Amino acid sequence: MKIKNLLLISLICVVIGFPSFAQEDNVQKLENPISVQYLKKNLRKSQPRLVLNSKIKSNLKKKLKSDPVVQNMYKAIKLNAESIYDDPLLERVVVGRRLLSTSREMLWRVNMLGMVYQLDEDNKALERLNDELIAVCNFSDWNPSHFLDVAEMSMAVAFALDWTAGKLPESTIELAKRALIEKGLKPSWPESGNSPGWAYGHNNWNQVCNGGMIAASIAIAEKDPELAAKTISRALDGMVQALKQYSPDGVYPEGSTYWGYGTSFSVVTAAFLESAFGTDFGIADYPAFKESAVFRYLMNTPSGWYFNFADCGDKRSAAGDVFLAWFATKTGNAEFFEKERFLMPAEDMGKLSRLGGAALVWLSQYKESADVKMPTAWKGNGSNPLVVFKGDEDDNHNYYFGGKGGRATTSHGNMDAGSFIFELNGVRWVVDPGNQSYHELEKTGFDLWGSCQDCERWTLLTKNNFGHSTISVNDQLFVNNGQATLIEFKEGENPAASFDLTAVYGENMKSAVRTFTKDSPTSIVIEDKMETSEKTRQITWQLMTTADVEIVDGGAVLTQDGQKLKVENLSQPEIIFSVISLDPAPMELDRQIKKLKRLELRIPAWTLENGKGTIKVRLSGE
Repeated sequence: MKIKNLLLISLICVVIGFPSFAQEDNVQKLENPISVQYLKKNLRKSQPRLVLNSKIKSNLKKKLKSDPVVQNMYKAIKLNAESIYDDPLLERVVVGRRLLSTSREMLWRVNMLGMVYQLDEDNKALERLNDELIAVCNFSDWNPSHFLDVAEMSMAVAFALDWTAGKLPESTIELAKRALIEKGLKPSWPESGNSPGWAYGHNNWNQVCNGGMIAASIAIAEKDPELAAKTISRALDGMVQALKQYSPDGVYPEGSTYWGYGTSFSVVTAAFLESAFGTDFGIADYPAFKESAVFRYLMNTPSGWYFNFADCGDKRSAAGDVFLAWFATKTGNAEFFEKERFLMPAEDMGKLSRLGGAALVWLSQYKESADVKMPTAWKGNGSNPLVVFKGDEDDNHNYYFGGKGGRATTSHGNMDAGSFIFELNGVRWVVDPGNQSYHELEKTGFDLWGSCQDCERWTLLTKNNFGHSTISVNDQLFVNNGQATLIEFKEGENPAASFDLTAVYGENMKSAVRTFTKDSPTSIVIEDKMETSEKTRQITWQLMTTADVEIVDGGAVLTQDGQKLKVENLSQPEIIFSVISLDPAPMELDRQIKKLKRLELRIPAWTLENGKGTIKVRLSGE
């Protein structure tokens, strides 16, 4: 079977304005008893000990005989492993400033081949793992200037050593351990003596890099216990800075795609700490971490797209979510275990997750103990607050609304406070322009990652407020660090939520509050109450869509896929909407989206009596 090498551009993970964070004391800490003495006493001596150990492996083999999900997923793993033999060994190919695609390919190969070796004792897999290790461990380095590359490669090499359990030639084992120390762990300790920015950072780099370093430390613990102990200890102290970002309700500020990246590494780190030490030191039970599974679940819309705010990909894959399944294993919640997707024909699954071998373990550990009904009206507070309104189980309209607040300087953030998406009857009527290829932008010299007020990032339609369904004032960019907060939320048959957008307008607006109300099973009302300042000249209400638009009295009619949606201007029906085509997009570097357009309602500030006014628009389908 030919496995397609899928490139998820939204997972090429770079952070915006990557600062060096000092350790903060005002957060709940993980347990951290790590010392050389603790390692010698408590680290499991026998291999495997990363995600697998003798007891876990015994259970996995038992489930492999009886559990159709485990059987099918292992069949897919074997198909993936078989495809590797036709590919050349990896070479040190840096694309732009990243070796990341090579590191990820290695992690995938090790997960597929390693699990096949563990379960089938397949010598062909063992020999290929040996060749793969020799190849990457002889690289000149693992590209420490972009440390994600080092972290993923380190985890791959650690898994390869562990899952082969001493069966590799001694020369390969020694080469791999030396590479983990010299190319992985030592570069994580800057000569300055300071901690690297990612060690205590607030985003996915923290989760990936600390996870990779813990895996490497476990793999070399007997060879260099001092280095292993201090690295694991630093990681357990530092990881809380990323874990606290899930609070208070489980929202991952960087969006659903990056939840899949950052959370997957926290999950696998918890799994191999548990298998190696008998405890994950509190990761699974960290406040709001388990609740983030609800966030992930709710970001999947009926159309198969994501609620794709921030630098998020557009659509999820057809395969089952193996990282959501870890939360199913921890909670027993059947809603998190996508059984039908796990049972799709193995040959149709294509290239599995690069942690898919490890994931087979927690798939085998799942026991349903709760079938929890997911909320139809949900709020998630935090640095990037969200609300979601959905239809109930009997909904025939596939209703989905997602709205947000937040600020642009959040990691991977956009100027999208107050924006929303809306789906009805299988159609996404209101769109987010989503993400675009980082490398394609970077290779032109474009400064994608600066987040200052005048930085280039905000010239892109995918990043600025002119490409989102929100309100712009005076045709100006949002204040980059202005925080839009969720100030009110109401559940029930007609849920509603209000965001205070005042901070994103700076001196251009005195106050602005946007309220979303689901007033029927087929409609949403967007109501904006505002008070102008001396500088307010023009207020522009915006809706982004790929539907065909017909301007009618009092509003517009959208048509797409044989369906219609009415857009009614309830507050100023005499003001005519205008349609701005964004196909092609304004700049050559912009993401080009077929049929993208901005539906606008432009209101001069002088028309608002006493500087106060309301814009009220209703979107309704059949």
